[in-house]
Amino acid sequence: MSTADISPTPTVARPRFAFIDLARGLALLAMFVFHFTYDLAYFELIDVDTPIEPGWHWFARSIAASFLMLVGVSLVLATRNGLNRQVYLNRQAYLKRLAMVAGAAALVTVGTWFAMPDSFIFFGILHQVALASVIALPFLWLPTLAVALAALFVFAVPYLAHPVLDQSWLLWLGLAREVPASADFVPLFPWFGWVLTGIVLARLALPRLAQSRLAGWQPRALPARVVAWGGRNSLLVYLVHQPLFIGVLMLATQFVIARPLDEKPFMQSCERSCMQGAHDAGACRARCGCTVDAIKREDLWRKVLENALSPEERSRVSALAEACFR
Repeated sequence: MSTADISPTPTVARPRFAFIDLARGLALLAMFVFHFTYDLAYFELIDVDTPIEPGWHWFARSIAASFLMLVGVSLVLATRNGLNRQVYLNRQAYLKRLAMVAGAAALVTVGTWFAMPDSFIFFGILHQVALASVIALPFLWLPTLAVALAALFVFAVPYLAHPVLDQSWLLWLGLAREVPASADFVPLFPWFGWVLTGIVLARLALPRLAQSRLAGWQPRALPARVVAWGGRNSLLVYLVHQPLFIGVLMLATQFVIARPLDEKPFMQSCERSCMQGAHDAGACRARCGCTVDAIKREDLWRKVLENALSPEERSRVSALAEACFR
């Protein structure tokens, strides 16, 4: 769940608002908190179901909304000296930036297809931003009130979900009756509404902010400079942070952190297998518990969980299980 400043920002000489970079950097920090917690749960180092637990669920949605609003703000900033002049005379920079975002989105899709095929990211935050950076352009010509009404419409459209929209090739619209399995799903509706909201907020607030002391603010303290740098280079940070987190946790679980020896998944699998043999639940629970205790006495429990048994040890575990089930 997360993104970068991938809205098209033509490279023209104009003041850059450092507080926008800082805001984007703070959103990145919030994203780091969520993703690192998600990764800890994935590696079974903490007992938190981040995608389902309500607090974490809404935290993730608020992060995505903040990034998408900043996309809308960036579009207004990029064209504040005139849409025709800024975008079309600098279309090479615009298309280059757009291609970078679209390429990064494709990279995320391919990477997650191999890493987690059951929940790969086919339309995540980067896909949303790439598409929004294109379809939001016509709204830059419209009056602010019209853009606000369009945002309300986009937020309301998902309530019109219909069976005909359950087709797999239409899932990216966000109008299917069921949410598909994906590690990061940010469909067009209702999330494009946050980009339009960012356009509205930028039009209302930036003229006043441009005349305030905040417009000339620059970060002085090192932490603020680092956060603002992350905001300016958020696409790079987005692409790098998860591989870095996962790599660190993989090393930690191998060499530093002792993985929790949770017997619940083993017991569930054992009991399901036992009950297929027409045994009652109570007997299966007792027999599987006996098996776990026997394996632990033989000091083989960790190897069982890590699937690291030698052929001889597998034979020993089988013998222990057979003894319990007799």
